[in-house]
Amino acid sequence: MQPFASYILRKYYEATGWNEDNLYSNLTRSSNAILDFQVPRGLHFHVSKSPNNKFKTTYSLNALPSLNGSLGYIFTSCDLQLNSSTDVRIRDVVQHFKVYDQPRAPEARPEVWLGGERVDRRYYLMYGRLYVPTGRLDALYSTRLGSSWQIVAAAISEQRGQYAAQRAKNSRRPETADHSNILLNLQHDRGKWCSEYTWSAADGLWGARALYNFGKTVEEEGHDKIRRREKRVDEEDAMEGGLKGRISAGAEIYFSAREKSGGVSTAVRFTTVPDATPPSSQLHDAVVPSQPPTTITAVLNPILGHISAAYASRVSQDLALCSRFDFNVYSYESEWTMGAEWWVKRSSQSADPVPQEVLGPADEETQSVLKARISTNYDVSLFWEGRLSNVLLGIGVVSDLGNRSRPVRALGLEVAYFS
Repeated sequence: MQPFASYILRKYYEATGWNEDNLYSNLTRSSNAILDFQVPRGLHFHVSKSPNNKFKTTYSLNALPSLNGSLGYIFTSCDLQLNSSTDVRIRDVVQHFKVYDQPRAPEARPEVWLGGERVDRRYYLMYGRLYVPTGRLDALYSTRLGSSWQIVAAAISEQRGQYAAQRAKNSRRPETADHSNILLNLQHDRGKWCSEYTWSAADGLWGARALYNFGKTVEEEGHDKIRRREKRVDEEDAMEGGLKGRISAGAEIYFSAREKSGGVSTAVRFTTVPDATPPSSQLHDAVVPSQPPTTITAVLNPILGHISAAYASRVSQDLALCSRFDFNVYSYESEWTMGAEWWVKRSSQSADPVPQEVLGPADEETQSVLKARISTNYDVSLFWEGRLSNVLLGIGVVSDLGNRSRPVRALGLEVAYFS
């Protein structure tokens, strides 16, 4: 399941009207949710608390295979209304397949004036986490610079103590190895297109990404609907068939001054158009679309010779399937990965039939999700995420069918509670 900090960050973007799905770095998010889920290794506990709508605390404890933990604090400039682990939607706290919404320009914050002066503040989020006993400190700061600009600054500070020296010894690295870093990411979203500019202090990395969405944005679609209402009554529309969707294409380029190396990549994505105007994350679970929600992606890295193509689709209301093929033109190495996610919903015990449109979110809330992954490299993984009483649970296993002496590589249990 997603960490509590990631859940807060996503809710912060929703509250401020920022579309994180329009970034080139999130182009393959739909297929990654099914094929690249992370199974916990060992025993993990997470407890989080929201004293008020702006301040959050989170604590983690890893009991196995080693004993360590962390504590974190989150503060946002805007109020975030959050549910507890008892009644939060399972779909809101787990990574899952979704259909991307139509591109839309970010929402600007309403201006507040008092006595002839503007008194409203810009959106921002601050996050810090301290790891025990290593003393590592992670920090993140995100703020809006305008209606279409956002900057995200992340930092890692790791002490060169006995724990760092021990890790360097185990990894056969010099004890002076420093993993501290500062990362800046500037994002510019106009709805139709979105660009990112990245700088990393550790290796002097400079990078730029851009994503362009073909077709119409939400604003343009709204104008077309108004014009269609003004048609003559005897005017007819042409019949269309096949999947209706839109295409997004993008590229990235990066260069490391320290390593004296760089790289480029390009990608394209096709996704079907949601049937309703609201974002797909707000759609009712029981809504059955007129066409199967589908996402097709292809990524090419010409310098490394790597090609990746993925096809993900929700074949039924509770089942989504995905397959991905990776190939390297230089080494001829290839991998085919298949995965699925199956949602288990709460069964209604009402004796009297209730119309479907009357059912609320609680009646159609999903209780758990089961994910499975298998590849030609003999990697087989199973992961179950759901709710038990007031806590969220995640149980998974990772196995290697090619290793007869040790077929099970890892087992994990994750328990999360927040209020």
